[in-house]
Amino acid sequence: MTLHPQLQAVTERIRQRSQASRAAYLHGVDEAARHHPAHMAQRASLGCTNLAHAYAAAPAQDKIWLRQQKQPNLAIVSSYNDMLSAHQPLAAYPDWIKEAAREVGATAQFAGGVPAMCDGVTQGQPGMELSLFSRDVIAMSTAIALSHNMFDATLCLGVCDKIVPGLLMGALAFGHLPAVFVPAGPMRSGLPNDEKGRIRQLHAAGKVGPEVLLEAEEKSYHGPGTCTFYGTANSNQMLMEIMGLHLPGSAFVPPGTALREALTREAARQAARLVQSGSHYTPVGHVINEQAIVNGMVGLLATGGSTNHTLHLVAMARVAGIIINWDDFDQLATVVPLLAHVYPNGSADVNAFHAAGGMGLLIRELLNHGLLHEQVRTVVGPSLRAYTRQPVLQDGQLVWVEAPEHSSRPDVLATVSQPFAPDGGLKVLQGNLGRAVIKVSAVKPEHCVVEAPARVFNDQEELLTAYHQGELNRDVVAVVRFQGPRANGMPELHALTPALTNLQDQGYHVALVTDGRMSGASGKVPAAIHVTPEVLADGPLGKVRDGDLIRVNVHTGELQALVAPAEWQARELAILPPTGYHHHTGMGRQLFGTLRQQVSSAEQGAMTFGLPLPTDPNPK
Repeated sequence: MTLHPQLQAVTERIRQRSQASRAAYLHGVDEAARHHPAHMAQRASLGCTNLAHAYAAAPAQDKIWLRQQKQPNLAIVSSYNDMLSAHQPLAAYPDWIKEAAREVGATAQFAGGVPAMCDGVTQGQPGMELSLFSRDVIAMSTAIALSHNMFDATLCLGVCDKIVPGLLMGALAFGHLPAVFVPAGPMRSGLPNDEKGRIRQLHAAGKVGPEVLLEAEEKSYHGPGTCTFYGTANSNQMLMEIMGLHLPGSAFVPPGTALREALTREAARQAARLVQSGSHYTPVGHVINEQAIVNGMVGLLATGGSTNHTLHLVAMARVAGIIINWDDFDQLATVVPLLAHVYPNGSADVNAFHAAGGMGLLIRELLNHGLLHEQVRTVVGPSLRAYTRQPVLQDGQLVWVEAPEHSSRPDVLATVSQPFAPDGGLKVLQGNLGRAVIKVSAVKPEHCVVEAPARVFNDQEELLTAYHQGELNRDVVAVVRFQGPRANGMPELHALTPALTNLQDQGYHVALVTDGRMSGASGKVPAAIHVTPEVLADGPLGKVRDGDLIRVNVHTGELQALVAPAEWQARELAILPPTGYHHHTGMGRQLFGTLRQQVSSAEQGAMTFGLPLPTDPNPK
């Protein structure tokens, strides 16, 4: 199938834009590989004292192999904790991986753990201020784990929001090593997401008490595995698969099943096959190239995935020397149709998506219409076509078979010829308020244009207070400022969703405009988010005053304050108030002061480290 010309054009622009930085990155990757000849293990350069320290506590047989320095040694980097339901299943993985590695003549060591905070627990809490920055802490923790020069390949164990991007950023810093990503899968379906959302709205309106809300939440989040809505965690799993870092079809296999265990064990065996001393050397720095990044962007658009990846994909690409920006998303969105209706884009959950045909069917559909790069390196070979298959157990053996030709749920997983929408689920808005992204896949057509007076807030608590006092019972564009990465770490503002949705359901024209983030589960209320420059960086959103008429127009891509140009030009920017939500002193906030001072803009991935950024914040 011929590649779609728009896909080809965007990829070429990215390649030209990234030429110098990508060449520098690959030079570093290749130099690191040359430093360790293919016939020797990575640890061959270590001294005797170094080696003795490294395997002092290893089992006897592993110690023999490690001492010989001929067999591959795999690094396990895990984000396990047993509070986070999505990561609780990871507890068993290291033992499975070590056993499977020995079966193919390799060893595996638990190289390091990385933090894994739950945005569901911290939503609306001061701890949410640390969430985005935790991605870069995870990246650095991953790099520390791999820095011992003991490993020939990496197995990255993670699922949720900032964890997978951070793991990949850290793995790319050691891009000469192969890396296989190992997911845990979604929890079993519980209370339908629509019903959960309805009860949240009733609670926000004061019509049910906390005991009713807690019962609904417990029925929704009830066991091990990922939350079943299509938020950032499940968008992560889609991305790792469509970019070739998972074993095919493994993204949404549930935990606690024989198939999940078999896939985890096979991931270890496959990692051992990819090492430099073998015949299938596949360093992660070469897997993640311009084509793989574009494939990830296409997958995000085709599934209506999380807006958080307009930050994370930018940052992941940046570590690999690849420069993408929001215009790339916007241009791809014009030709990539929406093929998935998973909550909040629809009523079904990811288990229904997986049962309908899942990633294998989705990837085949996009490949067959020239909407993905097929000839890319993956952890299972040189073509993405391998990802049109799905894993099954036959007589206890793991095999791959072709994914279904047709969706069993056309209301959940569609075709390119009959999509849910002709364009992708994300768009870029711009105007005199700056640039922003908006998730449109869950927004009904009648809400795609909002023109209403502004009500300005300095934090989400102010907005919720105004809502409960009845001050927002009208057409309104809620402007929540000082929520960018420099101000307070760019927290998610998902706690606003029930209140704003109630106003919308009452017939009011409602929109949100903020330099903060929304959860990957948000979307019914039009929300222009990640507004850049942020207000604390002198962004024009700081000029908005109560009563200003604001236009949010998805169709034209307009984000505009309808204020006379002369008056707008003369207005002073808002000043960060001395008190408020963003001035919490606890919850570790003081530890991240340096990061807030040096963090890049949202459009540049909100990164606190990495390659020098281009002078032009929006390079073409």
